[in-house]
Amino acid sequence: QVQLVESGGGLVQPGGSLRLSCAASGSISWTVNWYRQAPGKQREFVAFISRNGNTVYADSVKGRFTISRDNGRNTVWLQMDNLEPEDTAVYYCKHLETWGRGTQVTVSS
Repeated sequence: QVQLVESGGGLVQPGGSLRLSCAASGSISWTVNWYRQAPGKQREFVAFISRNGNTVYADSVKGRFTISRDNGRNTVWLQMDNLEPEDTAVYYCKHLETWGRGTQVTVSS
């Protein structure tokens, strides 16, 4: 079973940037999704990237976030720019039925 580990989270000021990574222990050949969950809220879709590189973004992050992948490195990234306090959440990556444990992103002044 492939394991996923998210990293890159932290505390940033509004308007700042952060780059999350999702590192897999093996090949991740199918669509990889990013989700996020804030306290007291349901987990919500953020973005996905298909095996062919096609991308889809939630309206709330479109134009600010960029998802990319490097299959040779078994890694998917989520570049987050112009962060807003509303982006504060635990961010999870998912490949097929495998989830990472998440990385905390906090946007605050």
